[in-house]
Amino acid sequence: MSPPAAAAPSPADLPFAAADRQARRAATVLGLCLPTDVVLYLLLPLYAARFGLTLSEVGVLLAANRLVRIAGYGQVSRLHARHGPRALCTAAALATAGCALGLTVLSGFWALLPLRLLWGLSYGALNLGVQALATGQARGAARRAGRAQAVVAAGPMFALPLAAALAMASGPRAIFWLLAAAALLAVPLARQLPAGPAAAAAPTAPRRLRLPGALDRWSFIEGLVLDGLFILGLTYLGRRALPESAALAAGVLMGSRYLSEMLLGPAGGRMAERWGALNLLVVLSLVTGVAVAGFGAASATHAVWVLAATVIVLRALQLPLVAPIVAQRHPGPERVPMLANRLVWRDLGAGIGPILAGLLLPAAPAWLLYAGAGVLLGWAALACRERPT
Repeated sequence: MSPPAAAAPSPADLPFAAADRQARRAATVLGLCLPTDVVLYLLLPLYAARFGLTLSEVGVLLAANRLVRIAGYGQVSRLHARHGPRALCTAAALATAGCALGLTVLSGFWALLPLRLLWGLSYGALNLGVQALATGQARGAARRAGRAQAVVAAGPMFALPLAAALAMASGPRAIFWLLAAAALLAVPLARQLPAGPAAAAAPTAPRRLRLPGALDRWSFIEGLVLDGLFILGLTYLGRRALPESAALAAGVLMGSRYLSEMLLGPAGGRMAERWGALNLLVVLSLVTGVAVAGFGAASATHAVWVLAATVIVLRALQLPLVAPIVAQRHPGPERVPMLANRLVWRDLGAGIGPILAGLLLPAAPAWLLYAGAGVLLGWAALACRERPT
């Protein structure tokens, strides 16, 4: 009689090469699903009427996926601990395909809102799966996270120009048939992820309110400054420096964000392996703060585009750094919940940032607003060195 099949190993027990392979596979799943979200930032503002939307409704829909993640990351983390990345990422890829198919035919705010909420939870599951698998082995975690970020960025980088070309040729709906097919291609890859949880589930404890730690604050401020104030400021401030082509220039820079992540994410991971993820995070955040302040000061000149490109490069180098820091500080059962916690704070900052930018950019001098943002980012990074939070 043959012995019973052994249980699937958890990611923490995977050999080093297998950990690399599983992180790359999870990143590929996210890279195939992410364009369903990213192309909406290009198409919805341009074709709002074709989707039965007003511009204000477009803004709410584009923010809805972040808002639902803020509320839902805790549940996603618990499901990950209970069922593991295979089940969660497979369900998320199928849900993404459903969202893309819905975008081919549905119109109107109330019809599209459930798709955005479903995508928000799906992205939370996929993103948490990538980070958990990238940090499941302490050895090489920063390098693995950097390579995973590069794989994820490849999907949006190729999808954005394709979406623009198809929209001009066939309207804004055609691209979503292809994006649905891409998400379905991710399903067999998700089925090859580990079946077990990334770490033993932490004991269930009653929720309690606590103040954010230093790394929480950095995640919040990084989202607020770089994904909020900076991104919205590209078009607003660029209009002064290049009034005839501001939208085109801003669009090229925003698209280059994914190219920089693809090219520089692995470099950030290798640098973190050499000098330490926390040390690198502090140095890059300080330099980014200076570049953000310069971006505001140069808002009326062509130098604003050079400084904007500098911020995008520095952001790409920083993206792989937080997950290895969390994994080093929380190597046991708390690792996945703490990763989810950082993602919540980052999404919260990225959701508030555009609102603040919309209120403050017309009312305050750009140099003052972005100088304050740069100082805030540098302060938050320096505070991360003070205590392990």
